[in-house]
Amino acid sequence: MKYYIGLDLGTSSLKGILANAAGSILRTCSADYNVLYPAKGWTEQNCADWLTALEKILPPLIDGYASEIVGLSVAGQMHGLVALDEQGAVIRPCILWNDGRTEAETAYLNETVGREELSLRTGNIAFAGFTAPKLLWLRKHEPENFARIAMILLPKDYIVYYLTGQFSTDYSDASGTLLLDVAHKCWSREMCRVCGIRIDQLPPLYESYQPVGTIRPEIARRFGFNPDAVVAAGAGDNAAAAVGTNTLTHGSCNISLGTSGTIFIAQSAFSVDPNNALHSFVHANGGWHLMGCTLSAASCRSWWLESILKTGDYAEDERGVTTVSSDPDLYFLPYLNGERSPHNDVRAKGAFIGLTATTTREQMSRAIMEGVAFSLRDCMEIARSNGVNPTSTNLCGGGAKSAEWRRIFANVLGLDVHILTTEQGPSFGAVLLAMVASGLYPSCEAAAGQLTSVRETIRPDPTEAALLSEKYRTYRQLYPLLKTLRK
Repeated sequence: MKYYIGLDLGTSSLKGILANAAGSILRTCSADYNVLYPAKGWTEQNCADWLTALEKILPPLIDGYASEIVGLSVAGQMHGLVALDEQGAVIRPCILWNDGRTEAETAYLNETVGREELSLRTGNIAFAGFTAPKLLWLRKHEPENFARIAMILLPKDYIVYYLTGQFSTDYSDASGTLLLDVAHKCWSREMCRVCGIRIDQLPPLYESYQPVGTIRPEIARRFGFNPDAVVAAGAGDNAAAAVGTNTLTHGSCNISLGTSGTIFIAQSAFSVDPNNALHSFVHANGGWHLMGCTLSAASCRSWWLESILKTGDYAEDERGVTTVSSDPDLYFLPYLNGERSPHNDVRAKGAFIGLTATTTREQMSRAIMEGVAFSLRDCMEIARSNGVNPTSTNLCGGGAKSAEWRRIFANVLGLDVHILTTEQGPSFGAVLLAMVASGLYPSCEAAAGQLTSVRETIRPDPTEAALLSEKYRTYRQLYPLLKTLRK
């Protein structure tokens, strides 16, 4: 028998799944790690914590199967800056995708280098979470560390480096650095010049499904791996989730409800949103996609329940939400960590609007779910304005486990919402990439077409969809109004 591993390096945990050649998931393991908050609006992570998590989950994940594993791939959080020195050692903690320290650097790129120039060079404008603004910040504020950089990796690439000893990245993840010429799939020499780095400080580029190498001998001996097990280049988490949900044909859509929320629309050819409110990235199957991202999605619900209400009883909250209707006057803006799409505003703030003396916890919980859905509808409306009109969407991620949230998304977007039989998102996509890299399937389309299926479809209710569309029209006015009050 042949077996495959898919890893998902998330913001709060590393998840691994073991699957057989039929796509059946045999084991799932995960390990948590901390996010560091060294200053207001800053988020970092120790790269060593990722390796500790990996070494924790591998023994129980592969026990009894290790020698028969033929392929492994990693999906991961995007945009993080992993800086290595000449010896391959980590120079400083990784600056994460949701870090907000680069407001000045982002403004410099967009306003001085220029949005039009950036879009021409990379297909995108600068967002605070992207890697290039982080490099500019590091050059200005930590010049000693900047001078030590020999290699720049993204988070999942550090895991691949640990496993194989090879520097690499894939096109989907590299698209979010603002250093890649997305249209031509090559590093942009001009953007390297702007950021003060050399091309040779960036890793070789691969398609997500291409093999980078095999497991290092010492790792193979330590864990009992087949030494010929192939490690694929892997993908950014959203591109991997799109593979795992068979979101591969032109116009197909996937929404991921994780810590952040993303809307992902596959494209057969490169295109750019004229306002650059959506990202134009390379897809893990070798094509392209448009993507919008709200920085706080399922994390809004965990903030509300765990940090504010001091409870971890999601099931009880779910029961409460199903008992109340939408309050037409109660809104929640989900900007707990600033916002990316479409506002590109690191200083955007979350808010409840429309509270009264009779507002209940259940109504507030529902407003949070609606607010996240409205935020992603903002991205969908931009896609629609560009002539991209999905007729349905897949839904995955931790937030997709909520039956009520699924129904809210169907009604807010006015689309059929598909839930797939396998709900593992990026980690299952990573398994499929490993299968392609090891030769089991010739393409991502072949693997996903054979191994994915829809388990449930939630259709919009016309009456409720009309009410939420009316509510959305007011929601769209709230961020611009509140921004005028900000000092």
